Amino acid sequence: MMGRMHSDPSDATDRMNRFVQRMNEVERDLTAPYVAPKDAATLILVDRAGRVPKVLLGKRHTRHKFMPGKFVFPGGRVDPADRQMPVARSLNPDAQANLMKHLTRASPRKAQALALAAIRETFEETGLLLGARVAEVPTVPKGPWTAFAHARILPDLADLHFIGRAITPPGRVRRFDTRFFTLDASAIAHRVDGMTGPDAELVELVWLPLTQVKELDMSAVTAVMLEELDARIAEGFGHDLPVPFYRMPRGRFTREML
Repeated sequence: MMGRMHSDPSDATDRMNRFVQRMNEVERDLTAPYVAPKDAATLILVDRAGRVPKVLLGKRHTRHKFMPGKFVFPGGRVDPADRQMPVARSLNPDAQANLMKHLTRASPRKAQALALAAIRETFEETGLLLGARVAEVPTVPKGPWTAFAHARILPDLADLHFIGRAITPPGRVRRFDTRFFTLDASAIAHRVDGMTGPDAELVELVWLPLTQVKELDMSAVTAVMLEELDARIAEGFGHDLPVPFYRMPRGRFTREML
């Protein structure tokens, strides 16, 4: 684990203000009737094998109603089955505690389901099975999780980092309360081919250095979370670091720490 670097408080404040400003500068149509945000999760896979860290992004199909043609991280809504999936190792206690903050009917199982949703969605969109190989797999829920059982792989949540949370503003047609996670690419245990392509949700996958990612066509929240990841790495990348939470309570985005 990298040692924590102590940055100048004024630098941290400037960085925070820059992130919030970036979120507020985006023009949005906020005229849709109110809908409650749905729990969702996103995963940033980081490959640190080389000198410059790379992250995995996928390009969404242009026919999608939500962020068509944008480069995004794998992710999506939490599924009821995510609460039932067994794991090789549980979440880090600090990550679990932060996930349970500002959470309706908070529980360790619900926090774990958020993390598992990120891993399941990553498999469904990329074909990557993330976790640890095991000799025997207990009963798993029907659906996408059966691919893990067939490969004798269980999700390993101990090294999964919770790095951010963002809620789509009121007035949008589709709203999500998204938790952003990151995991090292060494967690890739197996790959199932044929999950991306012209007829899939993601038409293209790319591993790009963090320095090049900013050139892609991506949403403001995706770009800001990459900046948050970069800052988090500079701070030591510890599970105990506070987690930024973006939301728009009164017409302007705010950033608070969980």
